[in-house]
Amino acid sequence: MTDLNSLKYTAEHEWIALEGDTATVGITDYAADKLGDVVFVELPGEGDGVTAGDVCGEIESTKSVGELYAPLTGDIVAANDAVVDDPSLVNSDPFGEGWLIKITVDPAAVDGLMDRAAYLELTGGEA
Repeated sequence: MTDLNSLKYTAEHEWIALEGDTATVGITDYAADKLGDVVFVELPGEGDGVTAGDVCGEIESTKSVGELYAPLTGDIVAANDAVVDDPSLVNSDPFGEGWLIKITVDPAAVDGLMDRAAYLELTGGEA
């Protein structure tokens, strides 16, 4: 199981796991729960550049359509095709098989994101 305290978080309810200069990104269980059953995921392609704060994908559920925001600036090195083929992975395993993209980033940029305690404060402790 993923150590949720080792992750960084954004106000857009994304989690980031940094390994070297590669950031793995997904949405939190809180966001997955609020979205409801995810039925469609559109992700950027490998090699695409993304800018922190810009929309880079879409997540559609039975309740609504949400946008995926790039949490950091960098280049996409992987997109999770398994999630595109089976969007329910976002709900069933948001911190594992439901990851969305991997971005090469400046590792120092991750320091500006929220830790688990700050994210829990943002969500009122529900995450």
